Amino acid sequence: MNLLQKIIVQIINPVIVILVTLALVVFIWGIVQMIYGANNEEKRTQGKKHLLWGLVGLFIMLTVRGLLAIIQNFWGSV
Repeated sequence: MNLLQKIIVQIINPVIVILVTLALVVFIWGIVQMIYGANNEEKRTQGKKHLLWGLVGLFIMLTVRGLLAIIQNFWGSV
């Protein structure tokens, strides 16, 4: 296993897992805010923002994970 693969496997992958978990928590928190704040426009707006940023975070982290898989496959085949 070369240095790049070691860095990806031992450092970057755990960081991505933590960030995906955090984005999922933000997304779920947005759902909770929207449900409990159904009568309060400010809480619903805040919940929508959390939903949006949670989805953005999930998209970015899963995209990064996909790009890392492509890089690993490319370097592994050379």
